[in-house]
Amino acid sequence: MAMFRRLIAALVIGGTAVLLLVMAWPQLFGVQRLGVVVQLVSLRGLAIAVALALVVVLLLLALFIRGFRPLAASLTVLLLAFAAVSGAVLGTRGFGPGDSIDPAQRAADSVTVMAWNTLGPATEAVDVASLALEVEADVVVLPETREEDAIAAALLMREAGQPMWVLTSAYDRISPARSTSMLVSVSLGEYRFEPDARTTSVLPTLVATPVDGEGPTLVAVHAVAPIQGQMDNWRSDLALLAELCSGDDIIMAGDFNSTIDHFSGLGSPDSGAQAGAQADPRAAAARLGDCTDAAALAGAGAVGTWPTSVPAPLGAPIDHVMATDAWHVDGFRVIDDRDATGSDHRPVVAVLSPAA
Repeated sequence: MAMFRRLIAALVIGGTAVLLLVMAWPQLFGVQRLGVVVQLVSLRGLAIAVALALVVVLLLLALFIRGFRPLAASLTVLLLAFAAVSGAVLGTRGFGPGDSIDPAQRAADSVTVMAWNTLGPATEAVDVASLALEVEADVVVLPETREEDAIAAALLMREAGQPMWVLTSAYDRISPARSTSMLVSVSLGEYRFEPDARTTSVLPTLVATPVDGEGPTLVAVHAVAPIQGQMDNWRSDLALLAELCSGDDIIMAGDFNSTIDHFSGLGSPDSGAQAGAQADPRAAAARLGDCTDAAALAGAGAVGTWPTSVPAPLGAPIDHVMATDAWHVDGFRVIDDRDATGSDHRPVVAVLSPAA
């Protein structure tokens, strides 16, 4: 019987060790886009909190169950190691507020990009316009926003002296989630929607190019969520987004329904290799195609953007602003004072300037 208990304990310890290792760094096994692992690695902050709570439970049980102490000690060590490794990963990505997005500190040729999944009519046009005007956004990416709601926000911005072009891609009129809109400042020139561009499978991604050929290609992203029945579509969406960010002058933003853990293996080998402002060691693990995540470069890559029902450090950073090496990240911020406006996503804002 004692031998059987030891065998069971060894299996529990071994299985827990493997599970925690996969959760801490799934890239080691190449499973970062596989099934349940996708969800587990999305919420690293929450996973750390759960691990520490389990440590407390194990210690309490060990106080009262003498025979459980050896197993509790082993599991405690594993959980603490998992929390330490996961905390180190998040620490390198950054829990900070990000670099400044103060309009007064921006370069004259900078571009401010805001992305906010509005959850359809849950976020009113006045809230979108108010934030866009506050941060002086040049590009506003709005997943789950119908054309009429985007127009309403643009009209409010025009009345405030910031006229915007309105572009929308919609798969149908049944659900707001099937529409993705983008507002582009007229100061950037006229942009057109590329209806023939390849797009994500379930929810629309919008590609816009400057009419006169001067300026970056803008991509408004909405990848499908990695839920049961959509995993293949989600993986194909990420592969497509990596292809869409293939070039020299591209800015893409929106709801990727993915963290930078899921991007692993989808970055172009030469992306970020050039010397200069974008040559940052944090960029190596934060690439999708030729694009690099602005949050990671600004030291805010671990700040959760979804859901708003949990504190940002415990949430999943799945909303991004990304750009090619033609752009330097001057500032980035996850906006956390709009959690009561209705959406389950926090808006993100990045300030980009042409790389020297």
